[in-house]
Amino acid sequence: MKRVCVIGAGSSGLPVVKALAERGIPFDCFERSDRVGGNWAFRNPNGWSSAYRSLRTNSSRARTQYADYPMPADYPDFPHHSEMARYFESYARHFGLEERITFGTTVTQARRDGDGWVVTISNGEHRRYAVLVVASGHHWAPRWPEPPIPGRFDGAVLHAHDYIDPVEPVDMTGRRVVVVGAGNSAMDIAAELSRPGRAAQVTLSARRGAWIIPKTLFGLPVDRLRVAPWFVPWQLQSLAARLMLRLFGPPPAWRHGLPRPDHPPLAAHPTISQDMPGLLARGAVVGKPGLVALEGSRVRFADGSAVEADVIVYCTGYRVSFPFLEPDVVSAPDNDLPLWLRLVRPGERDLFFVGLLQPLGATMPLAEAQAKLVAACLAGDCVLPPAEVMEAQLARERQALARRYVRSPRHTMQVDFDRYLHDLQRALRAGRRRRTRGRPGAGPPRPPVPAGEDA
Repeated sequence: MKRVCVIGAGSSGLPVVKALAERGIPFDCFERSDRVGGNWAFRNPNGWSSAYRSLRTNSSRARTQYADYPMPADYPDFPHHSEMARYFESYARHFGLEERITFGTTVTQARRDGDGWVVTISNGEHRRYAVLVVASGHHWAPRWPEPPIPGRFDGAVLHAHDYIDPVEPVDMTGRRVVVVGAGNSAMDIAAELSRPGRAAQVTLSARRGAWIIPKTLFGLPVDRLRVAPWFVPWQLQSLAARLMLRLFGPPPAWRHGLPRPDHPPLAAHPTISQDMPGLLARGAVVGKPGLVALEGSRVRFADGSAVEADVIVYCTGYRVSFPFLEPDVVSAPDNDLPLWLRLVRPGERDLFFVGLLQPLGATMPLAEAQAKLVAACLAGDCVLPPAEVMEAQLARERQALARRYVRSPRHTMQVDFDRYLHDLQRALRAGRRRRTRGRPGAGPPRPPVPAGEDA
């Protein structure tokens, strides 16, 4: 078996290292930080972590943990980032992964050369590999409003990526703050700033309306109230979610200044917040539509209203970026990188992506399943389907994605947690059958790689 290069030892890279090690596949894993955990390592010395001091998971413990290594039973339903970091460190120690990772080393370039890759690392060394597995994450390169908001703003401006707490990196105590965005980070940060003794005024501006879903319902984490999506079409799930929110959920955010959603529930990535509906209802946070102009000490919104502001916090998401790959090899304009099963481009056998997805749920269990599929195929246990089969499947998946989700860079990588996990497991079984029957797949292995479902 030829050697594999794994980039990243965060929550997606760790299960890749484990899966390759268990299969006896030779590899090197490079992590630019001095620790595992990636985005969940608060104040990660690599500068890529977007974790803020109060961050907790939005998915429940049971739906966030790896299948092969459950979280401690005394963890809360929604673990704090410090508990997540300890969990990843414990995972790495338990499976003996730390000695398999080269820390403090950045992959500065990876270029195709003949039948493999030449990888340059931060000490200037060049190494050859047959396969590249990218597990570097996609929540580290801030995306700012495009096009930029017109005008000039006299106050402080920061992105959620750099936000630590109400006093760092900008002291917002007693100041007027505008938080821009309708996602989870925007809700968390606006809620934190609205507490007594923090910001004097908090305005939450959203360009598009969002369905705000509480973390718990009926005493349970909301992500445990689910049905298998291959049995129930998403439209029926959406109808059930709308009915449940109307009967048992919080008051709708659009009653208090935020835009009304122009899509049904589950047609966009959900926004999870236990606190925001109540904060909007009692005026602790003021809802406004999209930010359209900067006017010195004021900002103006799409409804024509304006507020005085001292600080703007942009919670406008992240760009998918691979600084070590040339754009002509891989690029993701508008965060769109079409991949079969969110793993590989049809016809390729030497470049895989793990964790490059946005689930309705946590990434970790899905990255674990992806890693097992990749390792099984690199070990020759299953075979890729032909490129034309992969292309047909990918086209159908993208059509389904376009029919369901709001058109946005936020939804180019969207997957349904349960359905996607089911598809990965089915692809593994199909790949093993293909290998056993000796049916044509992706051609001679270089080495053999991921499995898929026959058309």
